[in-house]
Amino acid sequence: MTDSTAARAVTLRALHRPGDPLVLPNVWDAGSARAVVDADFPAVATGSAAVAESLGYADGERTPPEEMFAAVRRIARAVAVPVTADLERGYGLRPAELISRLLDAGAVGLNLEDSDPRTGVVVDIEEQADLLAEVRAAADDAGVAVVVNARVDVFLRPGGEPADQLAEAVRRAQRYLAAGADSVYPILLADPAQLRRFVRAVAAPVNVLARPGTPTLAELAALGVARVSYGSGLYAATRAHTTRLLAAVAAGGPLA
Repeated sequence: MTDSTAARAVTLRALHRPGDPLVLPNVWDAGSARAVVDADFPAVATGSAAVAESLGYADGERTPPEEMFAAVRRIARAVAVPVTADLERGYGLRPAELISRLLDAGAVGLNLEDSDPRTGVVVDIEEQADLLAEVRAAADDAGVAVVVNARVDVFLRPGGEPADQLAEAVRRAQRYLAAGADSVYPILLADPAQLRRFVRAVAAPVNVLARPGTPTLAELAALGVARVSYGSGLYAATRAHTTRLLAAVAAGGPLA
């Protein structure tokens, strides 16, 4: 790997500051990546659902790995800032190959989730920890301090007592950090009191998904959050706006 690749990884890691979160409006192609950089965001993140749909696939590892990594490569080539890629649970690739493809595509960070993307079933905690440890080892062998964002999917499961869910999310997050993750992503966790307890318990960079009902960016900063993602929100808003424009064109009106 080149020195510039290693430097981008260091830059991305340094942008994860609890209380001063890195904001990532997730992108799906080179054009959206350039728009994010033009708006002065210091890094670019892909969103698996948005990339998949833009390529004609459903989310949930339905996208062939070669097409996903080709999309990441086009995005990374289009911008000069660090890129982190949402790679679901790794598309069944061995960790060494996963890291090799990530770095070859020009990205220096990745998301890995702890549920099976096709079934939604949360995997065994030790199985996920082993995967994260092997990914970390592969990145170390490559000489790049790849930023590993470990998604915790406890809150995606319906039902359950909030206190039990929080305890399980903390348990998983702590184990993943011990295995080599750099940050943890308790997706859908939005309650301020629970977020505060989670952030304090893990004592590491925490990623929150921004969506309706989530605290504001200022409130998330006050809670000690280090990273805020928008998931497929930007893509969905863009699609909705495009649909409105197409309806106007179909009605014989101008683009507005």
